[in-house]
Amino acid sequence: MDKIKIGYEIEFTLRVMGDKWKGLILYYLIENESQRFNALHRFIEKTSPKTLTNQLRELESDGLVSRKVFPEIPPHVEYSITEKGESLYDILELMCKWGYENIDDEFEIINPQCKK
Repeated sequence: MDKIKIGYEIEFTLRVMGDKWKGLILYYLIENESQRFNALHRFIEKTSPKTLTNQLRELESDGLVSRKVFPEIPPHVEYSITEKGESLYDILELMCKWGYENIDDEFEIINPQCKK
């Protein structure tokens, strides 16, 4: 398989975690450990199940999230953060801080996630 050529390190970081919901998924899993799909979907209720599934698959493919299937009846799946995914915590915290400090009257945070 040919490597995908990336020009810059920041470009790579944004490519891996830059989709709309990935940062929230990563932050939520870091803060809450293993979670089932429905818990993630309730947390990010603005997303469709299909979009959430796709974003989780991409995060899993990039090694940031792990997926564990429990062979029970009914079967269920839990997602958790990997060591590689947890290494993004400082970046996510800085993003939270920046957003908190720079939000203006045009926006209203209705589900604050960041620590103050």
